[in-house]
Amino acid sequence: MDQENKPVAENAYSDFKMVAKTMKGLEAVLADELRALGARNVEPGHRMVSFEGDLEIMYKANLCCRTALRILKPFYTFKANNADTLYDRVKMFDWGSLLTLDKTFAIDAVVNSDTFTHSRFVTYRVKDAIADWFRDHYDDKRPGVRLDGADILINVHVNGDLVTLSLDSSGESLHKRGYRVAQTEAPINEVLAAGILLMSGYKGQCAFLDPMCGSGTFVIEAAMIAANIMPGVYRKSFAFENWPDFDAELFNRLYNDDSAERPVEHPIIGADISQAAIDIAARNARGASVMKYITLETRPLSSWTEAPAPKGIVVTNPPYGERISVPDMEGLYQMIGSTLKRTFTGWEAWIIGYREEY
Repeated sequence: MDQENKPVAENAYSDFKMVAKTMKGLEAVLADELRALGARNVEPGHRMVSFEGDLEIMYKANLCCRTALRILKPFYTFKANNADTLYDRVKMFDWGSLLTLDKTFAIDAVVNSDTFTHSRFVTYRVKDAIADWFRDHYDDKRPGVRLDGADILINVHVNGDLVTLSLDSSGESLHKRGYRVAQTEAPINEVLAAGILLMSGYKGQCAFLDPMCGSGTFVIEAAMIAANIMPGVYRKSFAFENWPDFDAELFNRLYNDDSAERPVEHPIIGADISQAAIDIAARNARGASVMKYITLETRPLSSWTEAPAPKGIVVTNPPYGERISVPDMEGLYQMIGSTLKRTFTGWEAWIIGYREEY
């Protein structure tokens, strides 16, 4: 086997390469988060950040990164310029080192290639190669494939003719924190909300207000940032818990370590014109155990005549054009602008705009 096609093998307690996936525009924020955790050789890319670290860094990245969608561990890289080579190269790997017959697996393919134009086709070829490896080695037996809730998740990334196979250590996307018990229409993604808050410079050092809070994502993420609560503590499981090298003692120590949490010293306020939205936000805040840090009010933004503090940050996601007519949208943004200028002098405001002119 030539050097390029060798599987990557390393001691779990030495450094290995990882990739953290994120949303476009949040790469620099995620890179800062990873450096703060102690990750090494951190390099932002397109919707991803590559880095190096040991098993502890991988567990911490899943538990602590507010702007990561998933943490991948590449284990096998090769070149393939046709379907047969793809199949052959995948079948050359020692799949018994990652999978056993009693485990299920799933494959997620991301393809950017002139040769391989359909991700589903790549998924099928990789699945066939893994199944055939097991049939050859285990008397025609093979592990099962599951679309949801598989034990081992394999990510296949094809860029041109370069194929990288990675273990997905996260499982469900990390934006699914686990605290959301209810939602309003089209709630903002938790990773995007946390990213916007971190980009605004918010660390809990001043008052925070979302005057159109909907299901409460911004205020909940703000409370978690202010109290320095790990976003991963609400999740029921991570995919790496099914790996052969899972270190339960190390993970439990990290999971139960709340020594970095801190008191919240400034008000965090969510308001909305809809009582139903406020009720949902309260349920979600209780799900995240941050209700003690948050004040929720049913009131329109136009009714604010006094800011709750001399300085603070407003972050909000107003209703979008699909749910509100254009004249109303223009009136809404005029009201937002005039209220901010009149009432929130000295505050910073971050508004998610439906159109640039708003």
